[in-house]
Amino acid sequence: MDLLVNIDVPDIEAGLAFYTEGLGFVLGRRFGEGFVELTGASSRVYLLANPPGSVPAPGAAPRAYARHWTPLHLDVVVDDLDAALARAEAAGAVREKEPRAAPYGRIVLMADPFGNGFCLIEFNGQGYDAIAQDG
Repeated sequence: MDLLVNIDVPDIEAGLAFYTEGLGFVLGRRFGEGFVELTGASSRVYLLANPPGSVPAPGAAPRAYARHWTPLHLDVVVDDLDAALARAEAAGAVREKEPRAAPYGRIVLMADPFGNGFCLIEFNGQGYDAIAQDG
């Protein structure tokens, strides 16, 4: 099974700039003017340009690129949280909480310039094994 991640952005070039400069993704392929593939992570990420106010599905709220909440977000695993945080903020990310220690390492909650939430995580030697429980 493959997992592909799709992220709506209001402007493809602005989205491309943030996700490459701010988070370290690499431009893979372009599929026309408003659709690009990003590589460099365990899953391919696709940025899709969709205008504010457009409706993604029947009955759904119109797209808005102010900070919004969704139950789905990206966790970007990094080697150096402080360096990754500085890079993301320099590219336009917003820090929503201060970095904090967790049993699995350190984490900081962020938002991209388009209102999508994400986290930066620096795992310690155990990673999620530190909190894993038998199924």
